[in-house]
Formats: sequence, C-alpha cells, structure tokens
Amino acid sequence: MNVEHSDVAESSAYLLSWDGTVWRDVVRLRPAQLVTVGRASTNRIVLQDEACSRNHCELFHSSDGWKLRDLDSRNGTRLGSEQVTGDHVLRSGDVIVIGQCQLAFTHNLEHDLILPEGEQSSLDSRTMTYSGTTDEEPAILHRSLRPDFLTGNASPGAIQADLARLYQLGLKMGAASSRQALIDIVLQSLVQETVADIAAILLAAPDGPEFPAPTDLHLCAWHSRDDLSYRRVSDNLSRAVLSSREAILARDVSDHTQLAVFDSLGEMRAASVVCTPIHNGERMLGLVHLYATNPDNVLDKQDLEFTLAVADQLAFALDSQQERDSLKSEVDQAHSANKSLRKQLETDQQLIGESQAMCSLRERIGLIAESDANVLIRGESGCGKELIARMIHMRSPRAECPFVCLNCAALNESLLESELFGHEKGAFTGASERKTGRFEQADRGTLFLDEVGEMSPSIQAKFLRVLERHPFERIGGSKEIQVDVRILAATNRDLEEAVEDGLFRKDLYFRLHVAELVAEPLRDRSEDILLLANFFLQKFVEKTGRLIRGFTPEAEEMLTQYEWPGNVRELQNTIERTVILCRNELVMASDVQLSTLASRLANSATMQSVSSGYQETSLGDVEREHILSTLDHTDWNKSRAAQILGIERSTLDRKLKRYHVTRPD
Repeated sequence: MNVEHSDVAESSAYLLSWDGTVWRDVVRLRPAQLVTVGRASTNRIVLQDEACSRNHCELFHSSDGWKLRDLDSRNGTRLGSEQVTGDHVLRSGDVIVIGQCQLAFTHNLEHDLILPEGEQSSLDSRTMTYSGTTDEEPAILHRSLRPDFLTGNASPGAIQADLARLYQLGLKMGAASSRQALIDIVLQSLVQETVADIAAILLAAPDGPEFPAPTDLHLCAWHSRDDLSYRRVSDNLSRAVLSSREAILARDVSDHTQLAVFDSLGEMRAASVVCTPIHNGERMLGLVHLYATNPDNVLDKQDLEFTLAVADQLAFALDSQQERDSLKSEVDQAHSANKSLRKQLETDQQLIGESQAMCSLRERIGLIAESDANVLIRGESGCGKELIARMIHMRSPRAECPFVCLNCAALNESLLESELFGHEKGAFTGASERKTGRFEQADRGTLFLDEVGEMSPSIQAKFLRVLERHPFERIGGSKEIQVDVRILAATNRDLEEAVEDGLFRKDLYFRLHVAELVAEPLRDRSEDILLLANFFLQKFVEKTGRLIRGFTPEAEEMLTQYEWPGNVRELQNTIERTVILCRNELVMASDVQLSTLASRLANSATMQSVSSGYQETSLGDVEREHILSTLDHTDWNKSRAAQILGIERSTLDRKLKRYHVTRPD
C-alpha cells in the first residue's frame, strides 16, 4: 500500500480513529472494495463497542464519490451530531460517530482533521492531524548506530549476504526515476527482506527544521503484507530515535480499544517495532518504521541492522534525488526563460524602415538565411550589423541552436585567440581553469564576428583552417575539436583595400565573402528616421512609464534634418535621452539634444575647402590630412580623436600605421 500526499486522487480515501487525544490508526479505502463496519468479525472494520451493531454501516464509492450508508443499526450512525439516513456523500474532515467510536474520513492525510465533538480546542493543531501520539514508552530491546557487518564484527558469511542484498537494492534505487519510486523500492525491499508486516517512511519537509520533532514528520508512504492498515510509531519512540540518531528495536506496548480489529484478523498487536533514523550528516531527514504483528516471528537485531544500512543508503539517495529534481527544475526554468527571451528578441530585433534600401535588405536576408553560406555584412558603425546577423540566424535552420557574438576589435591578439579557440587550465599565466572557446559554444549554431577586419595575420590563418572544416585545438591542449558553425562576419573597413595592402588574407576574404549584405547609413534613407524615432519612443515610454504621445512637427523636422553620423545607434540613444528629459505629452524640439559631432565634422571639411580651394587630391590623402588635423586638434589624444572621427581606437592606430604617420617631436 503506497501513498503520495502531493498527488492524491479524489477516489483515494482514508479512515482514522480517535483514541481520546489524537487521530491515529489508518485504514485505506479502495474504490473497488465495499467497506463494512460493525461488531462481527466478518466486517472489513471491526469495532469493539457494545453500542455498535453486528453489521452497523458501510462505505462505498460511486460516481459522486465516497458515500456512507447506515445498515438499520440499533443505535444509528451519525456524522458529527447529524443522524445518517439514506446514502450520505462524505467529504474530507467528516467525523463518523458510532457509539463511543469516532472515525475521521479524509482524502489527504496531511490535511487537518476536524476535532471530535466535545474535545478541547486548545490542543496543538499539529497533533490533530494524523500524529499517532501514545503515552506509553515501548520497551527498548536494542540500539545501534552502525550495523555490525559494516564495522567488521559480524561473521564473514553474514557480511557477504547482507552486502549482496544491499548491492541489489542499490542498483534498484539508482534506477528510480522519481522520489516516490525510490521510496516504493525501499519499502518493498524492507518487507521482503525482514519479517515486518508493515514498513513505512516518514519524512520532514525539504525546507523544514534541521532537527525535526516527531510532529514535523509526514507519512510519505507505507507498504504492507495482506493489505494491513498502518499505525504510526509513537512520539516517544520517534523522539528517542531523532535525538540519539540510533536505530531502536523495541517491544510495542501501545494499546487501542476502539479500532483494534482489521480485515478479520482478530486483535492486532505490534509485537515488535524497529524505528531507524534517516540522516545525512547532521541533517535529519526522517524515520523508517517497521512493525511485526506475529509474536512467534518478531523483528530481531539482524532486521534492525539491515534497516539501518538501508536507511543510510536512502538518505544519500534522497539527497541525490532532490538535487536532480532541483537541477531539472532549473533546466526547465532555463528552457522557459530561453523561449521567452527568443520571443522577446523576435519582437525587439526588427529592421524598422520602409525605404527601398530596407525593403531590399529584408528580402535578401530572407534568401540568404535559408542557406548555410558564410555572410559578410558591411556598413558603418551603428547601422545595425549585429541586428542583421541575428535576423539571419533566427530565420535559418540553426535558429534553435546557439548564436554567439565576438567583437574582434575589442581584444588583443592573445586574448582573441583564447576567446575563439579556448584554452586548457595552466596553458598560460592566469589560466586557472579550462575555457571553452566561442567556436565550441556556437557548435551547430551561428558565430557572429564583428570588426573581423581587425584580426591579426596569425589569427586569420587559424581562423581560416576552422572555416575550411579542419579541427582545432584549445591553447595548451592536444585534443582535436571539430565543430559545425556558420560564420557571419561584419566590418566597416574596406577589406579589398586591406587585401591589397597585405593586411587581410585573400583566401580568408573569399571564404567570408560568399554572400554580402550592406547596411545603408541612416543619412541615405531619411524616410526611415521618423519610423525609427517613433519605434524607439514607444519602447522607452513603456520602459519608463512616461506619458508621451509623440513628436511635435518642429521636433520631427529637427530629427529628419540631422545627419546622424552615429546612425541608428545614435538615434536610439538620442530618443532614450529625450524620453528621460521630456516633461510634456509631446516631444518638442527643445527636448531633443543632438550631438555636435556632425556639425563639427562638416565645419572642418568646409574650412579646409575654403582655405585651400580645389586641389586634385586622392581620398586617401584627404583622409590622412583630416586625421592629422583631428590629432592636432586633440593634442594627439588618440582616444578623443577616434571618438570625433567615429572610428575605433584600433582602427585609428591601423590607419596611422598605413599612412606611416607618427607624432612629431
């Protein structure tokens, strides 16, 4: 007989008896079985009360649930103070009164039961559940902290037999798929391997106290021979086991006069009892309870020690099962969060715009995404190259696999190699543990490399080998790693010119340049500016809770007339700043704070044109002169100059190297 309180069907039901202080003995009611109650020994439940008729009443299950029917008894059957006539539907908490006997009906043993009529309400509410307290102390026959066969005190033959049984049990426990299955396996083994008629497991809640009291333990399940009913171990014995952490073999002297006969077996007495702690280290998890009813075949010391060894195995298994359940729950939550984030990404990662350039770009993305070809994405900084890469990934057959990003310009050569290919523990100073590279992380998915033109020649060579489907090794490792990765590369650099200058490998260029997408700068698609501005406005209004409905005509004109050297990224940041500072329902022109970078660049170009007039000069020379002018303006502060020029600091260093420019003495 097994019970799992976390999932009790409506058809499962139990009867408990009141012994004057608490609810204790439990009888399980089965839907297919008629349960008769009376004084005659032929009844399912036999009551020793003169007020009880030989065949007093019966309980049966129907489509409406469990019902109670009085069998024309001499003194009648009551539910509380109400006399039962006809068929009465029972509900959890109903108390059946037959003479001096009181039986509680419930669907769940963990739910509180109604206090019998006339009892004091000051009793501890926890003892009014199925607690099973007795006032008499069982006679303790033997105590044990560890089994003899684990300490070496037993005979070799006994040790071998016990270890064989525990080994077989351990295999079955390891195959258990759930906590309840694990407990069922242990209970069946205890009943089979000992002389116990009933075995039960009582556990504390996972978040319960570290040192639980008997009332903190809940009956988890029991297993019995011949469908016997379970009587909970006394609080006195439980308290002794919980405090000493010793397994105890005792002679049970508890008695009960109201509900003493079950299944026509005559008066039931637990001739011997074993109560064993389940603990892992200092934490007490619960108790294993066995009792045998046959005085001629009682539980002995060998049964006690076997139960103690099983309880130790069960403690570790329960901890492992709880950890697995916790990990499974975390994995399920991660999967759920991942799905939610994907949906959010699909909403947020949109290419906003109705210009011809954007319509053409979306069409090309749809065509390219279906293939597995490498893609080179070109465009100025802030044009949304990473967004384009994400859209390709989400529309590709690899959409359910990882999308991994790496900015090649943000790392030096050694760090970039470690990020791409990973490293083993101790491969270099600071490598305190193994690191998985981006290629491994993106296996079966997509790897997006931003600023791919900033790779050093040595990294380009290793990168090319992986693109050609060759295996690679982590830094400091010898194991070959094979991955299946689609490469999406982005750059704002003229790769063709870099190839001509020997700064970028020609073979790598052709490997990346299978398909090409160009993100047009925002100044070349001005018709999309207001669409983007309103999209960002709505996004940040929802985020901040501000009440802003839109832009005034003056603000819209201001936005469309601006050059946007930082492209969509600059527009997004501008709108976010505007929402933070705006205090009106409409954004006015005075609320929009634009960068002075565009005007400064335009003024610089105009001044050079006016001062020198037209000259036959190449674009390279113009760029070189403009970079020198900017560096002079910033007193050769390269970070500030790169910011003004709208390029990365590493790009500025590369251009200075290309033009053979050094700071004058």
